[in-house]
Amino acid sequence: MSVIYCVEDDEGIRELVSCALRSGGYEVCAFESAKGLYVALAKHSPELILLDIMLPDEDGVTVLKTLKRNKSLSDIPIIMLTAKSSEIDKVQSLEAGADDYITKPFGVMELLSRIKAVLRRVRKSEADKCITIGGVTLDFMKRRVTCNHNEVLLTAREFELLACLMENKGYVMTRDILMNKVWGYDYEGITRTVDVHIKSVRQKLEEAGAANFIKTVRGVGYKVEEANAEADL
Repeated sequence: MSVIYCVEDDEGIRELVSCALRSGGYEVCAFESAKGLYVALAKHSPELILLDIMLPDEDGVTVLKTLKRNKSLSDIPIIMLTAKSSEIDKVQSLEAGADDYITKPFGVMELLSRIKAVLRRVRKSEADKCITIGGVTLDFMKRRVTCNHNEVLLTAREFELLACLMENKGYVMTRDILMNKVWGYDYEGITRTVDVHIKSVRQKLEEAGAANFIKTVRGVGYKVEEANAEADL
């Protein structure tokens, strides 16, 4: 089930949007401020964010720009849902990276329709995406990994884990972040699960000719880099 974050300081509108999203088959996490959103994003990335502009602690356009500058969060689609209806507000939001702009008052059916449209665009883009780093290629549409043209057979969970690391090339991903992104924020397993899956992915990549592709950052987590240097074990 797709998870959508809604950031809205008005309790009545927040409840209305939450009910509408649940009726549309989405799981919802709602926040009244930017602070609540940031705390949640540190644990789990949603499929989409509905973001008000007029928030009590930080305006929505600033939040939007902050998220788009963050490499690990920049791909999350964001729809501005706001009472500000001027052309300049809309232009500023869209130029800052918003995927759509909906003004209040809004119709529930229109809201759900536009959310579906944005998610369709994003999923089509992701389905066509391939990532290649140091001879390892990950094809999202075919759910296929190759190393120097040799296929690497991964389980679904191993594929998601490798994809998360490759999408965030050069950045250290902690065990908690990997667990939240790959297994989900409500998963009750232990972080040792990440280590076990990393070991399996490493072994399969090594057998295909990509030794030391996933680096260990002692006491922190894992990362993938372009250079095939020795892991910090």
